[in-house]
Amino acid sequence: MHFLGHVVRFIVSAIVLMVVGWIVPQFSVGGFWSALLLALVIALFGWAIEGIFGKRVTPFGRGIVGFLISALVIYIAQFIVGGVSVTILGAVLAALVIGIIDLFIPVATPFDAGKEHRR
Repeated sequence: MHFLGHVVRFIVSAIVLMVVGWIVPQFSVGGFWSALLLALVIALFGWAIEGIFGKRVTPFGRGIVGFLISALVIYIAQFIVGGVSVTILGAVLAALVIGIIDLFIPVATPFDAGKEHRR
């Protein structure tokens, strides 16, 4: 994936996070820049977790483990990004909504994108 592809991916992710902030009552994002930074932090956490534990345990993995890791990553990311407020229930609901949106707008994981770039 080229640089422009990454930029578009993070912009789409930020828009999705803003929509999730509008839908989920206990999940709020302060604005577009907070959402963009939140998308970056979530991607970096996901990349690190996938590199350490493998694809089945990542926020991008399918199943209950991927869902719970996604909720945990969203909850922890609020402490790094300013303007984001999430409760535990809000993180679970946000992970659910993001998972549903991901069914319709699938994207490659950051770890997979890095592998493809090296080939």
